[in-house]
Amino acid sequence: QVQLVESGGGLVQAGGSLRLSCAASGRTISSYTMGWFRQAPGKEQEIVAAITWSGSTTYQDSVEGRFTISRNNARNTVYLDMNSLKPEDAAVYFCAASGNGSPRILSNYDYWGRGTQVTVSS
Repeated sequence: QVQLVESGGGLVQAGGSLRLSCAASGRTISSYTMGWFRQAPGKEQEIVAAITWSGSTTYQDSVEGRFTISRNNARNTVYLDMNSLKPEDAAVYFCAASGNGSPRILSNYDYWGRGTQVTVSS
């Protein structure tokens, strides 16, 4: 079992930055694909970014160039650096771990955190 706890969310003005962290426990995540997803009110959960065990990354088009996903396996932690935030980035952000399969497919993720709220004021 992998337990995931997100942190770093909060209120930020449009154009600002935040760094989200996802701390894992219970098992090392070095062999897992790690993903960040988000869900805004009334909308479906969507992938934001993912990073494989080898460090390959993928991003949703709307965040490409603004967000960066990274991992520190020694700390069993994954990060999401968010820059140039827009009001439409506001959502609950979730961290997830996948044992296999495409990193862009939500159902491939086995373990989920409870999320952290990101609010962006215009």
